[in-house]
Amino acid sequence: MDEQAGEKEVPSKKTGLSIKNIYKRDYKKLLVLPIGMLIFAIILIISQIATTGDFINKDVSLKGGVTITIPEISEVDINGLKDSLSNEFSSDVDVRALKEGGVQSGIIITSDIDGTDSESLDAFVDSIQKKLGDQDLEYSVEIIGSSLGASFFKEVLIALVIAFILMGIVVLIYFRLLIPGLAVILATLSDILITLAIVNLIGIKVSSAGIAAFLMLIGYSVDTNILLSTKVLKRREGRDSFEAIINAMKTGFMMTLTTLVALSTALIFSQSEIIRQIMTILLIGLLVDVINTWIGNSAILRIYLERKNKNV
Repeated sequence: MDEQAGEKEVPSKKTGLSIKNIYKRDYKKLLVLPIGMLIFAIILIISQIATTGDFINKDVSLKGGVTITIPEISEVDINGLKDSLSNEFSSDVDVRALKEGGVQSGIIITSDIDGTDSESLDAFVDSIQKKLGDQDLEYSVEIIGSSLGASFFKEVLIALVIAFILMGIVVLIYFRLLIPGLAVILATLSDILITLAIVNLIGIKVSSAGIAAFLMLIGYSVDTNILLSTKVLKRREGRDSFEAIINAMKTGFMMTLTTLVALSTALIFSQSEIIRQIMTILLIGLLVDVINTWIGNSAILRIYLERKNKNV
């Protein structure tokens, strides 16, 4: 009988290894994950600066160059044309397909060549026509000067920094507690830096629309972190911090899930490269935010409350 009773206790030991119990018991160990991701992201961004001289992969709208749109052409070898033009002009060239109903109907070619130099531009256009085997292509040319692109990028970057600073001030005023306020700011900053590192890693060339996506990400990150902090710091009497976190997590995960479904739908069905870039950056940012909010920020809040209760 004793042996049978001992065997029946085994399942209760297994329940101690459940995800919820690990999340409750080992939250300090789990904090290594968001911290490690942040450190790795900073290393990648520093490496990006050392390699390219800039912390982000910019497209022509931010660094200047030429955009050539050919609206009526099909069955083009996108990768072959891109490689051929890149080798011939020793420049950064990108070729994207225009699609209607899922079928290629045209192409967009961007390059960082100096569009203000008429000889370089004419040579570039002539080369495209020869490679496509059509001397009478209908096309449009958009030129962005390097100084204009650099100036625009600087202004957008300043706007991003100001938005982040104002967000930090509002958060600190709202909570009136240094540690919880800084935890929200740290989680938001981590979301931005880790998302940026991943965007660089997968080779996305960020446009002005992509910068707007990072601004949107700041807003979403603040929402989830304030939701968490408010639920934990203003929890009802008799409820411990872990119960408050689980309660906030149910709401937060529902928010994230519905947003992910919307973003994924837009990413799959949209034919616009601008929209697809925004959706991709936000999709990455939301997944990163899950870790930074519900593992990183929640752990900091629990440590803060534990030390606060000990000092009472």
